[in-house]
Formats: sequence, structure tokens, C-alpha cells
Amino acid sequence: MTLLQSVGAGVGELLDITAQQAFDILVFSVRDGFVQVSAFVAVTVLLFSYIQYRTGGRIVTYLENNERMQPIAGALLGLTPGCGGAIIAMPLYIRGTVSFGTVVAALAATAGDSAFVILALAPEAAAYAYGMAFVSAILFGYAIDGWGLGIGRVDRAVDRLSRPVTDGGFATANVASGGPSVDGYEMEHDGHGHDPEQPSGTLTTVSHAVHVLWWVVAAAGLVAGVMYLARGAPEVPLAFDPTFFGLFTVAGLVGTTASFYLHFVGRRYIGEGEAGRIRDNFSSAYETFQHAAMETSMVTVWVIAAYLIYEYGIVIFSLDVGALTAAAGVLAPIAGALLGLIPGCAPQIVFAQIYAEGGIPFSALTANAISQDGDALFPLMAIDMKAAIVATIYTTIPALIVGVLVYYLWPFAHFGFGVLG
Repeated sequence: MTLLQSVGAGVGELLDITAQQAFDILVFSVRDGFVQVSAFVAVTVLLFSYIQYRTGGRIVTYLENNERMQPIAGALLGLTPGCGGAIIAMPLYIRGTVSFGTVVAALAATAGDSAFVILALAPEAAAYAYGMAFVSAILFGYAIDGWGLGIGRVDRAVDRLSRPVTDGGFATANVASGGPSVDGYEMEHDGHGHDPEQPSGTLTTVSHAVHVLWWVVAAAGLVAGVMYLARGAPEVPLAFDPTFFGLFTVAGLVGTTASFYLHFVGRRYIGEGEAGRIRDNFSSAYETFQHAAMETSMVTVWVIAAYLIYEYGIVIFSLDVGALTAAAGVLAPIAGALLGLIPGCAPQIVFAQIYAEGGIPFSALTANAISQDGDALFPLMAIDMKAAIVATIYTTIPALIVGVLVYYLWPFAHFGFGVLG
């Protein structure tokens, strides 16, 4: 065999392996993203939407009229395990209801889906880490609202990197101004997001049916997600039988498919075209469920994209999150804070699992808990990329400060702190 033939055979073998890996990553990411993230987000968004429905929008009105309470409210939303609470704060900022400091407070307090892992395997560590994240989030949120902390300067720097992107036709205000967004979608659609020129026949009926199916699958996905966490977040093989693995697989694949349909097609026919917006009130319980499904579907699209980018990046560039365990001394909390810059929950869940195994010091866990934005950053990215970049930069600052302080001032809180067993 000539050298050229050998190289060709090697490349062909590599391409075969890469193709199989690419297929596996696609299927597993599509499945896991819905069960591990979207099902939990749906519950939180539905809960908040239902409260809005029952109270006639008085919660949003209260936040608008009590600006001094906003960073605390944002931190409380972020403190909710998972990402659903913080996700709610993003459209509130876009419509001008809450301040940019509130957004940062919500993101800084967000524990993401990694919180479920730490709460189950290291509850004492979770209490301390998320408690410090909550206090840091409130203080930093008020600092941003009170003194600005260079928002204008960062905003101008980011302006050279990106322009605001829109979802559904939104034109957002400058980050530094913190002003409300202009809803361009409503200029082209009626009050419920319908396109007057679109027919409302078969696809309207199909879209409503998919919406109902979506909630059935979301409920199944929530059950599978809870069982998954109760089992210690194990590897789940693809399966289509009447077992936990089958429930996990079917719920994930069907749920993501339905989410993509609702986000890209269904919203044009059953309303809620203005995804990424918070509603003042809802006229019916069905509309409340519909809004929550549309919001969660939008998040699902971004979550799957993040899963794919992360997983493909791991394979293509041979990255290893576990390599962070080799970080020595003060580099550990710095690495934890920098890892939090990656949007989504996938790398953070891996990080939490490594901590539970005793491979990462508590200072790194704390820094990561403050820095990570989880999936809550995706709605903001979909509507205003500039604001999302600035926000994630700001959550890294208190993460670095607190993480380094914990490392130097709390030496006994080291590897394995608070881990059960």
C-alpha cells in the first residue's frame, strides 16, 4: 500500500468514526436537552404565568412600581433550582419592567440544572455555595443599578463584536440605557401574534394539537427528569421499551420535535408570536398554558443548539472538562468562574458531578455557581445578544472575587466539603 493510499484509508476511517459520533451527539443532545432542561423550565414558567393569570398581572405591576426591590426579586428568581426562575426575568428586562442590575442578579444567583446534582449529592455544599451566590447576586445587582460599574464602556466595547439580534421582530434598547424594547412584531400582526395574511385552517388545528401533545410529553419528561436525578444522573442509553430508559428517550425526542414545531411554525397559527415577552395577564387558563409552552419551546431551541456546540466542541477539539480537576491552588476557583461563561447547563452539570466525586475544591464550585447563567441566558441572547454578552461578563466578576476569597479565607472547605457518604 502506498503512502497516499494509507493516508486515504486513515482519513476514511476517521470520517466514518466522526460521522457516527456526529449522529450520536445529535440524537443524544436532542433527547437530553428536553428531559434535563425543558421539562423543568416548563414547570417554572407555567407556575409564574398561572400566578399572573390568577392575579391579573399584579406581580409585574408591583415590580414596576417598586424598583428598589427588583434586584432582590431577580436573585430570588435565580435561586430557584434549574433555570426557569431566571428565565422569567429576561423578558421582564426586555419590556423595561426591571433594571439591568436585576438581570445580572438573576443570572448570578442561578444555580442551573447542576443544582439538582449538588442538592442530591452534597446538600451542605449546596446550601453554602448557593447562599453565597444569592448574597453576591443581590449586592452586585444593586451596585450595577446604583453606580453603573462601567456599563457604557463595556457596551461600547461589545458593540464592536455584535449587534442586537431579534426574535419575532424585536428592536431592543441600548444596554446602557436599560430602556424598554420596541415590539415590532405587533406592527405586522394582530394583538395575539396572528399574521392576518396567513390562513387559519388545517395548520391552526394541527398547531393546537401539537400544543396539547407538547404538555403531555412535558409531563412525561418531568417524570423522567426527576427519576434521572434520583438515580444520580446516570448515562441513559437509547431505548424504546416500557422502561425508564424508554420513557426518557421517547419524551426527549418527541418533546424536542414538538418544541421546534411550535417555535418555528405553530406560533404563527395559534398566537404567541411574541416569544420572549412577559404577558401582563391572560384571558384564560388555556392561553396561560399556551404561553408557557411557547416560551419553553424557544428556550429548547437554544438549549439544543448549546448542547450540540458543546458536545461537538468536546469531540472535535478533544476538550475535557474534567481537566479542570488538575487546576492547582487559586487556579481552581478561577477555572470554575471562567467555565461559567459557557451558556447552558451541560458543562456545569459535568462540573457538579466532578465536585461530588471529590475532584474539585469548594471554592471552584462556589465560583461556578455565581458565574454560570445556565439556560436563562438564551432568551436574552435570542432578543438582544449585546445585553447577554455584557450580563455574562458581569456575573463572572463577583464569581472571581468570591471564589478567590473562599479559597484563601475558608481553607477547610476544600475537596469533598459537604459531600454525602
